[in-house]
Formats: sequence, C-alpha cells, structure tokens
Amino acid sequence: MKSAVIVFPGLNRDRDMIAALEKVTGEKPHLAWHGDSDLPDVDLVVVPGGFSYGDYLRAGAIAARSPMLKRVKEHADRGGLTLGVCNGFQILTETGLLPGALMRNRDLKFLCKVIHLKAENTTSPFTSAYKGHEAFPCPIAHHDGNYFIDPDGLKALEDNSQIAFRYCDENGNVTLEANPNGSIENIAGITNKRGNVLGMMPHPENLIEAAHGGIEGRYIFDSLVAAVA
Repeated sequence: MKSAVIVFPGLNRDRDMIAALEKVTGEKPHLAWHGDSDLPDVDLVVVPGGFSYGDYLRAGAIAARSPMLKRVKEHADRGGLTLGVCNGFQILTETGLLPGALMRNRDLKFLCKVIHLKAENTTSPFTSAYKGHEAFPCPIAHHDGNYFIDPDGLKALEDNSQIAFRYCDENGNVTLEANPNGSIENIAGITNKRGNVLGMMPHPENLIEAAHGGIEGRYIFDSLVAAVA
C-alpha cells in the first residue's frame, strides 16, 4: 500500500504515523509538505495529529486552507482513501470532507489518557479487521475533541452507517460516563457518505504493537492494506 503523510508546522504525531505505516506496510510513506502542491499517486493519504499552526483561530482552520489540502481533497473526491487523526480529523471537518465540527472538550481541559472505543461499523475499508474486536482501549490527547453536528446531520450519519467509532466502557457499553469530552452520542470517529474518508480523535498509530499496551490500533492499518490488495 502506497501512502503519504501530510506535514504541517506544529504537528507532533507525524513521526508516530510514519512509524506505524512503515511497520504495517513495510514501506516508508511519502512526506508531503503543507506548502507544496504536488501529491504523488498513492492509495492512502493521512493527515496526522498535533497542533497545526498552533491551533490559532481554531483547531485545523489554517491548515485546511493550505495548498496541499487542495490536493488531498482532490484525492478524496476521486475515491482515494483518506485518514485524519486528532488534528487531522479537525482539519478534514474544516475542509468539508467530513461533516460536523470539533469543539472544546466539555470540561475545557486537555485530555491525555487511555479510553475505550467501540467499532460501530466494521464494513468500511478502515474498520473491516475489527470484526470480533469491537471494544478496545486506545489513547487520546486533545483539547478540542468534542464532536458536534446538528440533528439532521446526526440522523444522516446514523442512516448511512457513517459512525465508525464511539467512546464506550471496557465492556463495550456506550455510556455517558465513558464519554471523555462531551461528543454528541459518544462519537469518536466518522466516515464520509462514500466511506473512503475517516476522521477520528483517538490515536490508533500509538497502539500497533504489544509494547504500546495493545495492537488494536493496528487493525485500522490492516483493514486499509486489505482494502487495496
């Protein structure tokens, strides 16, 4: 699987994502600088986490207007697989590739801890390997992870099976107590209607080998490899 990782000033998870992709695919991803306008022909484009442009204005707002994001949008519009994690999720909502918005966490605090996720849809190219592994731990590290969408938008997400992950307890129960940031309906990750774009706040790239405390994050990358095989 050929992949590219978009690099912005202020990111701090791009190297983690590069390591995860290289570990799973055996190939080092292409690094695409935010100010460039040339994106090679790849199977997957990843917008990683961090604090692009220091999160000035609002998280992801400046990055979404960079020259490279025009190429990312073209890639996604052609049906190319596109993954945004944490700040990458925020950037994808700012570009309009994904619906909704990421707001300040419910308690207005930065969160850095391990939570639990439940795979709601295991039919997408990002989640097929989660069959039988629906509830799993995963790290988060964000200040603006409170996902919001209006009632009509929420209904569309549910009707089209676009909710990929929800926050849950260790037994897979989706409860208010398991929601770390106030996201509507415990939503932790969504896809676009076509299913080729995924945005999520937790960090699967930090859960791909046993030394991380689990390998469940690897299933996203395994799913992608299988999808393009």
